[in-house]
Amino acid sequence: MHGPTIIINFKTYLSSTGENAVKLAKICEKVAIETHTDIRVAVVATDIHDVAEAVSIPVYAEHVDSYLPGAHTGSILPEHVKVAGASGTLINHSEHPMALEHVAETIKRASQAHLATVVCAATPDFAEEAAKLKPDFVAVEPPELIGGDISVSTAHPEIISQSVERVKNKHGVKLLVGAGIKTREDVIKALELGADGVLIASGVDKADDPEKALRDLIP
Repeated sequence: MHGPTIIINFKTYLSSTGENAVKLAKICEKVAIETHTDIRVAVVATDIHDVAEAVSIPVYAEHVDSYLPGAHTGSILPEHVKVAGASGTLINHSEHPMALEHVAETIKRASQAHLATVVCAATPDFAEEAAKLKPDFVAVEPPELIGGDISVSTAHPEIISQSVERVKNKHGVKLLVGAGIKTREDVIKALELGADGVLIASGVDKADDPEKALRDLIP
């Protein structure tokens, strides 16, 4: 694989859960293989097993809790998603935020389960604090731009450049960017500023032609 890392967050859209999650993941796998691009998918916990059985690309959980196994009804533990077939997890997405100390404990627990970790951060400040905890990736995403039509690359390129300095250059952690990323130009701009890849959702999940939308993102 070459080029940027692209993680597609399926969220809980009906177009990307259940049987549709498997269909979309297969599209992502096809594009990954044909373009030799590092494409990964993050899916809801109930879809991890079916998606991981259906595709060879990495499958991530959208969230895990930091509890130890025991009496924590309704929680999703790192061990649970690992057994289901996940190879990584998102942590602290803006739609499922955590306090920094909870982020730290979740990284520790996920790492113990041999899961790759992607910590989402709303600002360069939080991104740097997250980078100190040594996850595999930090993904900086201004929440006000998530799901919108204006990308962080266009609206706030300084957020990317600041995060590159404070996450990659200072702490040696790979940086992803997200929020409003929908075009190849958005991705290219992020990479030019020093990012290692992108975390995206609606630009592919809700596209009329997800395969075309994904191919159009790849530089």
